[in-house]
Amino acid sequence: MKLLTRADEILILAILRLKENAYGTTIIKEVKKRTGKELTFGSLWVSLDSLYKRGMINKRLADDTPLRGGRKKIYYTLTISGVKALQEARKIQTSLWQGVPRLLKKFQKGR
Repeated sequence: MKLLTRADEILILAILRLKENAYGTTIIKEVKKRTGKELTFGSLWVSLDSLYKRGMINKRLADDTPLRGGRKKIYYTLTISGVKALQEARKIQTSLWQGVPRLLKKFQKGR
C-alpha cells in the first residue's frame, strides 16, 4: 500500500468527519477549521481526483439545483482502502513519535 502524504491524510480525515456532507466547499471549510490552511478549489480537485484514482475515496453526483446554475455537487466518501490507509498512517505516525517528547525536552534544556 502506498503511504499517504500529509495532505492526503488531512483530506481523508476531513471527509471522514463530514460524513455524508463531504463536498468541495465543506471540505475546504473543514480543512481551514482544523489546520488554519486555505485550500483553493483547483488544488482540492487535483488532490481529490488523485485519492479517487488510488481507490481511497468514492464520489457521487447529487441532483442539480437551480442555486448552482444546474451544476451538480460531487459528494465524497471513504472506501475501505482509504480507511486502511488512514489507520496505517496513524500507526506510522505513532511509531515515529515514540520517545520524541523526551528528546525534545532534553534538546530544549540544552542537550
